[in-house]
Amino acid sequence: MSGPGHHPAAAGRHVPPDLYGRPRADRAMRALAAVGDVLFPLVVRSGGRPGSRRHRSTPPPAPASALNLVVAGRGYVADDVVRLRLAAPDGAVLPAWRPGAHLELRLPSGRRRRYSLCGDPADRGVYQIAVRRVDGGGGGSVEVHDALPTGSRLAVGRPRNAFPFAGEPRVLFVAGGIGITPILPMAREAARLGLDWRLVYSGRGRASLPFTDELRGFGGRVEILSGGERGAPDAAGLLRRAPAGAAVYACGPPPMLDGIQAAFDASPASGLHVERFAPVPPPWDGRPFELRLARSGRVLPVPADRSVLDVLAEAVPTVAYSCRRGFCGICRQRVLAGAVDHRDHRLTDTERADGAMLVCVSRARAGESLVLDL
Repeated sequence: MSGPGHHPAAAGRHVPPDLYGRPRADRAMRALAAVGDVLFPLVVRSGGRPGSRRHRSTPPPAPASALNLVVAGRGYVADDVVRLRLAAPDGAVLPAWRPGAHLELRLPSGRRRRYSLCGDPADRGVYQIAVRRVDGGGGGSVEVHDALPTGSRLAVGRPRNAFPFAGEPRVLFVAGGIGITPILPMAREAARLGLDWRLVYSGRGRASLPFTDELRGFGGRVEILSGGERGAPDAAGLLRRAPAGAAVYACGPPPMLDGIQAAFDASPASGLHVERFAPVPPPWDGRPFELRLARSGRVLPVPADRSVLDVLAEAVPTVAYSCRRGFCGICRQRVLAGAVDHRDHRLTDTERADGAMLVCVSRARAGESLVLDL
C-alpha cells in the first residue's frame, strides 16, 4: 500500500517469472517445502525449547486473502535477532511492496504478529523480516525463533504499509535497535533516487544492532551510535543532524520517539514520520460520535476509546497514515460538514479553516458529527 507522494521508482522493472528467472515452477523450493511438511509438525509438536509452550501440530489454514509461504532461509544478523527469508513454495513472484511495509504472520500457535519488511522491494522472489527475541514479551518473537525452521510453512498477510516513504528531496532517518527494519529499505530507496539523506542508528551495543555490515556500504551517510561507546543520544541532538527542511523518518523504542516528537518543533526539519512498535494509547477525553463518508453514504460510529483513523482504516483499507500522533500529516482528510476538535501538531489555522483534519488524533466536537470527503 502506498501513501501520498510515493515515488514509483520500481515501476516498469522487469519481473522474473520465478525465483531464479526461469519460466517454470522452482524445483528447489518445491523440495524445500516438501521437507518442511515433514519436519515442521515435529518441531511445533515438541514446542521448541524445553519448557516452552506447546503449539498446534499444523499451521492454521490461510484465509483467502493471505499468502501460503515457506521459510526459505534463516540466520542471525545480531544478538537475538533472526532474519527469515520467506518465499512461495513454487518459487512464484510475490506481491509488490514499498519501503515501510509490513507483513502479518499467522503463527502456528494462532498468534498474529506484524513485522516490517527489511529486504529489497526489487526482489520479488523473497520477503525478508528480522525479529528480535523477547523472552518476557507476548510469545510471538519466541515462537518465530523456536518454531519456524527452514522449510516450515505459514500463512502470511499481503504487504500493507502504514509507514510510507514519500521520497522527499532531503531526509533524515533515525532508527533505534530493531527499528532499523522499516528504515533500511527506505535508505536503499533514498540512495537509488539520489536524495540528500543521512541515517543515525543507535542501540545499546554494536552486537545488538542488526545490519551494521550492510549499512557500512553507504559510507558517511550512516552514523552508528552505540550506547556502550557514547551514551544514549538525546533527541534534540539527533534532530540537529537533519538538513534544513528535511523530512524525518523515525522508528525505535517509545522513549526515543517521544523525545523526537517533543523536540521536533525546535529542529530544522519540516516533517516527521514515525512508526511505533508499541500500541498507540486511545485519545484523551474521547466522546462517541458519528462519521459519515459523503461519497459512499456509509455511516460509521466512532467509540469513545477509538480514533477516527482506527474506524476509517477498517472501512477503507487504502486510507494512508503513518505517525498516528498528529505530526506527519499523511492521514489528512477533508471535512465537508461538522465542527472538528483539532488535536494535531501539523495543520495551520488556514488549513483547518479550509476543512483539513488529521484523523489520527482529531475528533468531532461535543454533540457534533463529521462528514468526510470519502
